[in-house]
Amino acid sequence: MSKALVVIPTYNELENIEGLLRNIISLQHEFDVLIVDDNSPDGTAVLIKRQMEAFPGRIFLLERPDKLGLGTAYIAGFKWALARDYSYVFEMDADHSHDPNDLIHLLSACDKDGYDMAIGSRYVTGVNVVNWPMSRVLMSWLASRYVRLITGMKIYDTTAGFICYRRAILEKINLDKIKFVGYAFQIEMKYKAYLSNFKIKEVPVIFTDRTKGESKMSSGIISEAIFGVITMRLKSLFNILDI
Repeated sequence: MSKALVVIPTYNELENIEGLLRNIISLQHEFDVLIVDDNSPDGTAVLIKRQMEAFPGRIFLLERPDKLGLGTAYIAGFKWALARDYSYVFEMDADHSHDPNDLIHLLSACDKDGYDMAIGSRYVTGVNVVNWPMSRVLMSWLASRYVRLITGMKIYDTTAGFICYRRAILEKINLDKIKFVGYAFQIEMKYKAYLSNFKIKEVPVIFTDRTKGESKMSSGIISEAIFGVITMRLKSLFNILDI
């Protein structure tokens, strides 16, 4: 078994997932992959099962009965990893916005450089985003600045979803106490790791917007992040934030 597991949530990613899986499996370092699929009506899970047959013992599938949210998909994946002998667990999108080759760089930051969390950062060396309209780039950048201001975290890309966790972080954080299900989940995980004094490294990556399939972003997800950050900060000030 590989000591590194990549967790990828999917919902209607039929057009993207096969190429991504083959890219990950072909990397020089051995990464296993766990797909957490929320009953995709486009047949994503069927295609994944074919890839499992092509790469036995390297690709795994966790099927859920409904679309239950990004955060809960990752939590399910983390628990699956902790029940097995993985030292490093990754978050990654299914839409090719994250370059599989960067998995090597994130792993190196933790495995060789001694960090507990490595973040694939769009903003640590400027703005490294391709194919996004300027309005969305500005919204994302301002969101990260807002989170930095409220929480005090010294992280430039606080909403990033391309991450390597050392196992110890996932064992320390009470995964049953994670509150957010949308993109605020990304902020909550970083903030709880930060408050627990884990060593965090931002690794510059280039983020390329999806060319196939549909984005899962919504106004509800954005409002959850905006108000959720304030709630987390207030709870931490009064020492009532569950970690």
